[in-house]
Amino acid sequence: MNQVPEELLEKWLTGWSISRGKPLPEAWESGYRVLVGDGKQKARYVFPKVNKDFIQLAESIHEPWVYLKVCEPFEKFRSVIPERWQIQPQGYMMYCQEKMNIRENPLPDDYSMKVFQPQPDSFMVKIYTANKQVAAVGRLILVDGLAVYDRVETDKDYQRKGFATQIIKELEFIALSKGIVENFLVATAQGKLLYESLGWKIYSLYSTIVIPEDH
Repeated sequence: MNQVPEELLEKWLTGWSISRGKPLPEAWESGYRVLVGDGKQKARYVFPKVNKDFIQLAESIHEPWVYLKVCEPFEKFRSVIPERWQIQPQGYMMYCQEKMNIRENPLPDDYSMKVFQPQPDSFMVKIYTANKQVAAVGRLILVDGLAVYDRVETDKDYQRKGFATQIIKELEFIALSKGIVENFLVATAQGKLLYESLGWKIYSLYSTIVIPEDH
């Protein structure tokens, strides 16, 4: 596992914010804050490591739906945070610095793929069914030489058809066309298996805690 540099963390979090239409991250003590503004996520504070800033913030917050995130395993802080915090499923920061291990696999004849570019360095790829339903989607944000992959999702009715892999391949093609070979994302446990099969490696664990509303 690697210690995540602050510059890398800021780039990834910038990509995450742009992908989701949220305010850009702002520096907060030794980490970053994004004022997300959602009902179930008011804000997120993200730290490269567990330190006094992270621990003091966990001690001071009592309101629900403020997320604290850190690029280290739960064991580093589980015993030093108040019990009101609830640990979320483990996340995985992952990277790939070489061409991905993706075989050619054309879409079925009745499916189509379309690339959108909502902003100069922001891309979205969608796979459509014959009746124009979205079967899969993924997003790519380019931030200062880093390709940030986000929200690669397949509709439950179209899973296990390799669509997520095809989305990722198209996003990689876009990044390579811009001369970018540094790829980064945060995956769930399920997504981690897919990305590892494509040649991605774990950079760091990514741990999350939150105070639930019914606390």
